[in-house]
Amino acid sequence: MSVSTGRGGAIAFFVIFCVCLVALAVALNVGWIVQNRRQAVMLLFGVPVFLAIITGLILNTIFLVREIRRNDQQDAFLNAVTHELKTPVTSIRLHLETLKAHENSISEAKRREFYDVMLDDSDRLMQTIEQVLRTGQVGRPSTHRERVNLRALADECVVLTRTRRHLTEAQMRLLPLGPDDRQPEVMGDPTELRGAILNLLDNAVKYSGDDVHVEVYAVLVGDWSVIRVSDRGAGLAAGEAQRIFKRFYRTPGSLTQRIKGTGLGLFIVYSTAKHHGGRAYAESAGVGRGSVFTLELPAVPATSQ
Repeated sequence: MSVSTGRGGAIAFFVIFCVCLVALAVALNVGWIVQNRRQAVMLLFGVPVFLAIITGLILNTIFLVREIRRNDQQDAFLNAVTHELKTPVTSIRLHLETLKAHENSISEAKRREFYDVMLDDSDRLMQTIEQVLRTGQVGRPSTHRERVNLRALADECVVLTRTRRHLTEAQMRLLPLGPDDRQPEVMGDPTELRGAILNLLDNAVKYSGDDVHVEVYAVLVGDWSVIRVSDRGAGLAAGEAQRIFKRFYRTPGSLTQRIKGTGLGLFIVYSTAKHHGGRAYAESAGVGRGSVFTLELPAVPATSQ
């Protein structure tokens, strides 16, 4: 039996156990009231005690169920991080051992191919480490603030993601501004904002499968500087748009569960938006119909431009 199956059984047990206790308490209390209906003082004393006991049982069960689910999510996170760390390290080690064992027989072209693979694995390793470290700092938002051009930052992140993921400009592009559009600027921490945008782009690529077509908007809408990332990927089921920003949360389903990840990327996006006085949200027409992720941040007031 798997760990999650065992915990699912534990949740069911606690729920059933609580229902049984509540039913027993109700039966006992009703019987007690019937037996003592003429004693008003005892009745007035017993009813509040009964309600307190029932409330305590329900709250205790809710707490236990939440703790079990939280532990389940943390276990899934540890497994995912272990995989995300171990896989590139194993790959790098294998290629290094091959280069060492066949130093004189490997062609220059093959050697360069090995170097490229190891660099890609190193980037993947660094991304995972940065995500974990950034999550550890979520409760301590940076006090550093400077004027940041979100469009320039988005352009930088698009270029970096295309390089890391070996994508063409047709597969991922930053859409141009209109002739009358102003540059979206914010006061914020460029490091945090860069991490949030990179996570949005990485998420869009991962859940696009083989048909990667990602469009990035960086515009000024009223008093908000907006980054919007749209894809034609796996999409979201009804009710998932809010849950996906929770820490460690992974979208259920056979397709999405095959996609490796730590469950931290969108949580970092949400936390960054919150720290900067903005918000992050997702929209989708349904499973298999793509998604749109939006990061909205307060724009620099026009008077300060």
